Amino acid sequence: MDADIVLRLENIDKSFSSVKVLEGVSLSLRRGSVLGLVGENGAGKSTLMNILGGVVQKDSGEMFYGGKKYAPREPMDATRAGIAFIHQELNLFTNLSVMENIFIEAFPKKSFLRILDTSLMKKTASRILEQLGENISVSSTVGDLPMGCRQMVEIAKALHVDGKVIIFDEPTTSLSNKEKDKLFQVIRSLKERGVSVIYISHIIDDVLTLCNQVMVLRDGKVIGTDAVGNLTKEQIIHMMVGRELTRLFPYVEKKPGAPFLEVANLCRENVLRDVSFQLRKGEIVGLFGLMGAGRSELARAVFGVDAFDSGHVTIGGQRVESLSPVSSIEKGVSFITENRREEGLIMSKTVRDNLVLVYLKRLGGKLMSVNKAEEERASERAITDVKIKTYDKNTQAVASLSGGNQQKVVIGKWLLMEPQVFILDEPTRGVDVGAKLEIYNYVNALALRGSAILFISSEMEELMGVCDRILVMTQGEIAVDLPRADFDQERLMKYAVGGKGCYDN
Repeated sequence: MDADIVLRLENIDKSFSSVKVLEGVSLSLRRGSVLGLVGENGAGKSTLMNILGGVVQKDSGEMFYGGKKYAPREPMDATRAGIAFIHQELNLFTNLSVMENIFIEAFPKKSFLRILDTSLMKKTASRILEQLGENISVSSTVGDLPMGCRQMVEIAKALHVDGKVIIFDEPTTSLSNKEKDKLFQVIRSLKERGVSVIYISHIIDDVLTLCNQVMVLRDGKVIGTDAVGNLTKEQIIHMMVGRELTRLFPYVEKKPGAPFLEVANLCRENVLRDVSFQLRKGEIVGLFGLMGAGRSELARAVFGVDAFDSGHVTIGGQRVESLSPVSSIEKGVSFITENRREEGLIMSKTVRDNLVLVYLKRLGGKLMSVNKAEEERASERAITDVKIKTYDKNTQAVASLSGGNQQKVVIGKWLLMEPQVFILDEPTRGVDVGAKLEIYNYVNALALRGSAILFISSEMEELMGVCDRILVMTQGEIAVDLPRADFDQERLMKYAVGGKGCYDN
């Protein structure tokens, strides 16, 4: 075997029940290189990595690591071998400190007292975070950190293992552009030290920028592997989805109706500053802003998850006096949170249970029971409508789905409610290009049926592609309300940075 190959997988097969998720997959990873692994949600990427990490066992095939046969039976086997993972869904203990999470695999102790060596923990954790360019206090509780900082802690945790192979599974989904640039610098420095990287991402531009090679999976099979210099973005997308995607952002002309949701002078100390806006029926309104601008906080306040100090919300012409998630749902408002794992799904429950979670009131049978036949029809309708890949909705836990299919479950759950107002916070984060197009089509269809939609995203191109208006938020306030005719990336960023006082020269 080529001495430069640090990891080799040959003809890996894996099935769940009667569904084959991997078929004859082979992979070679060179020392000090970055292999981009791409494919649609459900293509088999996570399953392949879980086999490599000892989370699940392959049905057939062989693996070689460092020139020797490699057959991990549990995740700790991979850790001991020097293979580290940064998972798409953060794997952190939110009640512990940053440094405790970084050392969670093995806490250092003072041998003579057998107590934690907190001094060493602080010093080491601080050094790793400094390498990442992060100024996060190692004593901070992870649960108090924003999502972007939590992602950097996850990366620091993996770097602490000092692995020979590091697998990044959608590591930039919660990062700002500045944080992403820092991450890429870290990955390049790892390459220079001889560390090999498998980089899984739906952002094709990032794959082409960072990786040496690209491997494409589709329906559990390898479609092709080639050097990045031999591939274009369009070729990779075609390999992923098996068809041409000529319109990544399918904008649809609409005729917005009367205002349905109105927010007036919403304030919350140090979070929201006199925020006012309207959503009209049949309209898609984008909300853009940099990390910390207050976008998610605004969405949570409008839906009734978080309280606010002053201001009010009007839905369907009626001012809501006691705003809460329950009252919002009753008035036809749906909300996709950016944190699907902790707030959007019950991970241990089945696909079916999650799909009907907010629909249960409409499934009432006799004597407070649930109409099982209607529950079956509703869950099956949602699976069909949003094309969820599941081998058995009644037994498969939603935690075992790919990240993109988990997001589809969240969307399907709310689509069953036929929302009059739909608030979507980063709905395409961690979703492949084909599934993104499907989500845009769902949103367009809702708008054409008269729903009012607030679409929150960090991707300017996405908002410019699907929205009728874009609100730009900065430091807790709305800086500008731009009509479609005035969409421009430079202008959006100018307002996001400069605020209300910004103007075009």
